[in-house]
Amino acid sequence: MAATLARHRLPALAGRWGSGVAIAAFCAVLAVPSSPVFAQPYPSRPVRLVSPNPPGGANDVIARIVVNRLAEVLQVPMVIDNRGGAGGTIGGEIAARAQPDGYTLLAGSISTHTFSPVIQPKLGYDPVRDFAPISLFAIAQNLLVVNPTVPVKSMAELLALARAKPGTLNYASGGTGSTSHFSVALFVSAAGIAGSTVHIPYKGGAPSVAATVANETQFYFGPMAGSVAQVRAGKLRALAVGGSSRSKMMPEVPTAQEAGLAGFEVSGWFGLLAPAGTPRPIVDRLNRAVRDTVGSADVQRQLLEVGAEGLSNTPEQFAKFIATQLESTRRVVKAMGLTFD
Repeated sequence: MAATLARHRLPALAGRWGSGVAIAAFCAVLAVPSSPVFAQPYPSRPVRLVSPNPPGGANDVIARIVVNRLAEVLQVPMVIDNRGGAGGTIGGEIAARAQPDGYTLLAGSISTHTFSPVIQPKLGYDPVRDFAPISLFAIAQNLLVVNPTVPVKSMAELLALARAKPGTLNYASGGTGSTSHFSVALFVSAAGIAGSTVHIPYKGGAPSVAATVANETQFYFGPMAGSVAQVRAGKLRALAVGGSSRSKMMPEVPTAQEAGLAGFEVSGWFGLLAPAGTPRPIVDRLNRAVRDTVGSADVQRQLLEVGAEGLSNTPEQFAKFIATQLESTRRVVKAMGLTFD
């Protein structure tokens, strides 16, 4: 259409300014569509969010709550691409290797950017160098649950049973390096029952919870979002939360500290990241969108219902947060002498 329009105008331009000027004007008209001034604003097409967990797990549940609203804020579809396995590192590597154009993002977590990098030194990505942090979007309580057939009603009774009958209690995790693996590894170590219980890793949080419901494993300590529905349905029994204060959703459940594990605290975090090299204007646009999203009363309510709290920060604050988390995790793992199978 631009070329047709130019042909119609060319004689008039030639008559007024001469053929040389007219030809220059004609070339300028043809060049307009490719000019940066007229480039489509970001985002102009669907955005893929890599969720490094199987559907139904806590990380995936929380990510979907945020993404549903984020798509409305950005006014483009957001497609969730579940790439579970290896403690979230398979999805993490896929996102790290994607084009840095803002159209592939990662729902990162303590698993992909804190725990796995500490215990899996041969990752296919660097948690700092290979990503552009955008913003945190949630902090989540971890919940200690047991199968209802286990004859305990408190955390203290669970620990006593593990000590009295070593080797009879199995505990689940979402796989080596996963969020739940970190939580439960710290728990059994701090409680002194690591040697009398057996770790059974699964490929994600959802299979771990399902295994505990089926009594393949007897207890699980992971993000509340993945197990709260089963607790409410009577399929699991809640014994303690991992935060420094009780959950607003389950105020009747004591913290692990209140239940007798002095100084114990472990919570999960979730945030949005892009591949390194993503242009800063795109990072800033996404950061504003996350802030709008988690500031929504509806999103806050939905997150609260699964034991999470929505919050956001700047890209610089998020980058510092990740670096601090990495360092503190290294110290904890070394100080507690944690080993992982």
